[in-house]
Amino acid sequence: MISVDLDKRRFLKRTLQAGLLCTLPSPLQAALLPGEAQAPRKLAFYNIHTREFVETYYYDRGDYLPSGLARINRVLRDHRTGEVTPIDLKLLDTLYLIRCKLGDCGTFSVISGYRSPATNAMLRRVTSGVAKNSYHMQGKAIDIRLRGCPTPKLRDVCIQARAGGVGYYPKSNFVHMDVGPVRCW
Repeated sequence: MISVDLDKRRFLKRTLQAGLLCTLPSPLQAALLPGEAQAPRKLAFYNIHTREFVETYYYDRGDYLPSGLARINRVLRDHRTGEVTPIDLKLLDTLYLIRCKLGDCGTFSVISGYRSPATNAMLRRVTSGVAKNSYHMQGKAIDIRLRGCPTPKLRDVCIQARAGGVGYYPKSNFVHMDVGPVRCW
């Protein structure tokens, strides 16, 4: 009877692990295999509008770190209104994996992180290409450059991640990345 209970537990544990892995896009699955999933994760951001910089660990030993997340959320806030919102964890993990894939080559320069609904509406009035229901308003999108990395290369790695939408703006020299449906423009 003991071996049956252990087999059931082992089966349930493996089923849960497989289920969790299935929720991640395949490039993320490979990057978060056992061993890597527990490793500390650090990101660096420079907000070009506020000139604020943060480099912080936001994840360690299977847990997201509230202090690191708070520091990131603050730098990625709506710089027009000062509103702060939690940035989606999948977005942060995707940025981490992109940075790793590129050889940990630098700091993300942030053109736009979180946008309040009021800021998004204002930008829609004065700029073309701003979505009415932008993922920026949910903390699920970011417009970036990566210091030390050509923007076309950053775009290509973001597309390869297959974690959501990727837009490339060569005239403005930035990449939009979100964790919505996989698509590119």
